[in-house]
Amino acid sequence: MNPLQQLSTPLLLWYQKQARNLPWRTSPTPYHVWISEIMLQQTRVAAVLGYYQRFLSAVPTIEALAQLPEDELMKLWQGLGYYNRARNMQKAAQILMSEYGGVFPNSYDKIHNLPGIGDYTAGAICSIAFHLPTPAVDGNVLRVVARITGDEGDISTAAMKKKVTTALQTIIPLDNPGNFNQAMMELGATVCLPNGAPLCDECPAFSFCIARQKNLTHKLPVKAPKKPRKIEHRQVYLLFWNGHVAIRQRPKKGLLAGLWEYPNELDTQSDLNTLQPYWHEAGAGKHIFTHIEWHMSAFWADTNSPALPSGWVWADLEGLAHSYAIPNAFQDFQNFITSHLLSMEVHPL
Repeated sequence: MNPLQQLSTPLLLWYQKQARNLPWRTSPTPYHVWISEIMLQQTRVAAVLGYYQRFLSAVPTIEALAQLPEDELMKLWQGLGYYNRARNMQKAAQILMSEYGGVFPNSYDKIHNLPGIGDYTAGAICSIAFHLPTPAVDGNVLRVVARITGDEGDISTAAMKKKVTTALQTIIPLDNPGNFNQAMMELGATVCLPNGAPLCDECPAFSFCIARQKNLTHKLPVKAPKKPRKIEHRQVYLLFWNGHVAIRQRPKKGLLAGLWEYPNELDTQSDLNTLQPYWHEAGAGKHIFTHIEWHMSAFWADTNSPALPSGWVWADLEGLAHSYAIPNAFQDFQNFITSHLLSMEVHPL
């Protein structure tokens, strides 16, 4: 017998006892499931919990998301990274308002066609919120299925994803598809672990998992190695004046589009020449994106003049906290910036 055919009942019994108490599970409306699943892309559950609660407090409905000013949306999302997720969510909310009266359609195809919603997210929303038998296949699920079935296919390929989705369509319970999908995700996140040894003794598939039986858990799943990330060396300039630090907005397209940053890159040099302060070293930092690493050296200076190059603005601590979305790429310098701003004498403007 195909081991997957034995999975459904023990998996659901395990999930009933072991499921983590997560806020989006207690109120699985289409909107709540959607927000949580988008936030959880490329992001750990522990990191998402606080963001999820704050986001729903500020943006409780599809209509509120559709109408939210972009600066406020980016500030709410600050620190989660992959900011296009938030922009696509807002685009989808605006479509839901204009075409569906602010209500999610209970159709996989219509949900899948919304910006930022792929196969997995559409499957999760449809199964959890609408009880439709649609598999939700993410990295956790691919790993679980590859190990249980002993499949040596490359889980990074579209063919393997399609194969797993088709296999799950044959076993997903029609009366409980949402819990089945969540149980598969939970099993991959808490037991059938990606790094280090899986906790096979705690797994509901213990007795029929082929990878465990053949001692292949350290070899499965198979995944092609990623290409090395490109390394970019950047100088970051922290310019202070009267309890403020200089920031500028990034271009509307490209990496970290539209977010605010501390000036850096080669094109800053001509602007810096107009300022001519005396720069001091402020430490080093590193940030890893999906395909790029920034290796940064920071320099700081005080200035007596409020004049700034075009496009730069002054931000105080309150502005940094509540108004300007600064990406985590500059987090290594934030303690220095905060300490320096707090130490400055501030004169009335």
